[in-house]
Amino acid sequence: MQNLSKLATALLVVAMMSATAIAADKPFVKVNGVAVSQFLADSLMAEQKAQGTADTPELKNAVREQLIQRELLIQEAKKSGVSKNAEVAAQAEAARQNVLVRAYIQDYVKKNPISDAQLRAELERIKAQLGSTEYKGRHILVKEEAEAQAIIAKLKAGEKFEDLAKESIDPGSKENGGDLGWASPSNFVKPFSDGLTSLSKGQFTETPVKSEFGYHVIMLEDTRPLAEPPFDEIKPRLMQQAQAKQISKMIEDLRAKAKIE
Repeated sequence: MQNLSKLATALLVVAMMSATAIAADKPFVKVNGVAVSQFLADSLMAEQKAQGTADTPELKNAVREQLIQRELLIQEAKKSGVSKNAEVAAQAEAARQNVLVRAYIQDYVKKNPISDAQLRAELERIKAQLGSTEYKGRHILVKEEAEAQAIIAKLKAGEKFEDLAKESIDPGSKENGGDLGWASPSNFVKPFSDGLTSLSKGQFTETPVKSEFGYHVIMLEDTRPLAEPPFDEIKPRLMQQAQAKQISKMIEDLRAKAKIE
């Protein structure tokens, strides 16, 4: 029943969209006298081309056949009375609302463009946060301070950090000798960051570093200047993040003004 309801919901949403589009659009094809909107055909064509499908007569024919099949199913769905099913009606309304919300957000973003100057300013803020140096470190994380002290004693006795890392409770690094790769200190919680940046190359912390995760033994392998990617290369990611913040702020403002009971 659930899968049938999803199909019926999709068909009803398409039917609602089709009815709206037909009012101001010429028909692409007619099925049993019912016009299927050119708008829907263009939208489906655009979707396929965005996924890399070539714009060919074969694509147009495939879209035409898909819309014919869809319209046939819509007509049968209407005849069957499935639209009167409360679950289907609720799902159709939820889908319609999602379409409206998505359209509004797209329109809001279009009417409130983010400039390159804003993106460059955000990039400078990120650079200031990250600093100018990357650190390549390793760590061993344990639950108790006594465990960390025992590991430090073993390191001082000449045992290898990579071997002792198998005792770590950090699943992401224990099998790699505790390797954390290259990272900015800002990627870590402050106690860990402070411990890492206080070390010289090849040095490990001789006092356990306590964080919210447990006790760390940290070793610094190397440092290097933080490479700055070209603005044009990072611009799409900056734009995505900036738009996400913009939308979040808009929703927060709406909520602040709303009467919620």
